[in-house]
Amino acid sequence: MGTQVKDVIIKPDAPNTLLLDKHADYIAVYGSKKDDYEYTLSEYLRMSGIYWGLTVMDLMGQLSRMNREEIIEFIKSCQHDCGGISASIAHDPHLLYTLSAVQILSLYDSINVIDVDKVVDYVKGLQQEDGSFAGDKWGEIDTRFSFCAVATLALLGKLDEINMDKAVEFVLSCMNFDGGFGCRPGSESHAGQIYCCTGFLSITGQLHQVNADLLGWWLCERQLPSGGLNGRPEKLPDVCYSWWVLASLKIIGRIHWIDKAKLRSFILACQDEETGGFADRPGDMVDPFHTLFGVAGLSLLGDEQIKPVNPVFCMPEDVLQRIGLQPDLLNVRHKSFTHHTAVFIICNDHPHCY
Repeated sequence: MGTQVKDVIIKPDAPNTLLLDKHADYIAVYGSKKDDYEYTLSEYLRMSGIYWGLTVMDLMGQLSRMNREEIIEFIKSCQHDCGGISASIAHDPHLLYTLSAVQILSLYDSINVIDVDKVVDYVKGLQQEDGSFAGDKWGEIDTRFSFCAVATLALLGKLDEINMDKAVEFVLSCMNFDGGFGCRPGSESHAGQIYCCTGFLSITGQLHQVNADLLGWWLCERQLPSGGLNGRPEKLPDVCYSWWVLASLKIIGRIHWIDKAKLRSFILACQDEETGGFADRPGDMVDPFHTLFGVAGLSLLGDEQIKPVNPVFCMPEDVLQRIGLQPDLLNVRHKSFTHHTAVFIICNDHPHCY
């Protein structure tokens, strides 16, 4: 007997059109009430929250509605003497929030408001002997941080400041038999880690090291009958994987291996028609995190109401063009399309056939 497929049911009355104005209104007012309980609870990831909100507003052509001066001053106040940037004032610096801050300042074309040389020194100081990167001084190792390091340095034009050969060697050591990547050598493949590792290899010019057909197959198997994508086998679909999985497929030139129409329907069903915003699944509470990745996923699917998004940096393409960054993407392989699509449709109709 096969394993039961975990999925959600999309109701017939679920949203099926993109509510851009409502999403822009939702983000514009989110966080303006600084005494709200929810706002207080999100302090530990505030910098990334600002990045999510600003990026989705830029993709929707609404960036001017955000308070640029206040945000830039906040970022300046979060840079520490070591060069790293924290999630919020008086918090410890971390590579994740350093990248978020650099992404925000890149959106605003204002990198010069922070000490760039100190940021570079901070990132360099987190590289370990085996080429991996710690997230902060406490030393957690994860391929997410390898991506954060090279993405930060690429946006700053300082990619040559680290031991690139060792960095690439570590990420490749995290590749698994199924073509995917884990957080460390021997760890389970996961869509979030795959995005980070394919993004890392794109930035460093090493995408040829990926088995694109094998990895593409693993990624397209993340699509469930509802059309949504999950992050690993036997998990429910989640709108955020509309980004992690779809962006990875775009990077390796295999985005045409999934059912785009069904994925679009799933993403749209996760909107809240009253408040605006996207949730992880239809009917759940919305938040800025899923709102960004829902909109960014729709951009990758070709929605013309949304600005084109770069699949590596999750930033508007026009920002990357202004900076002069063109991360590598593998060419689309139409030759394999018929075979893989046929097998995938069979597996969708009969989930236990394999």
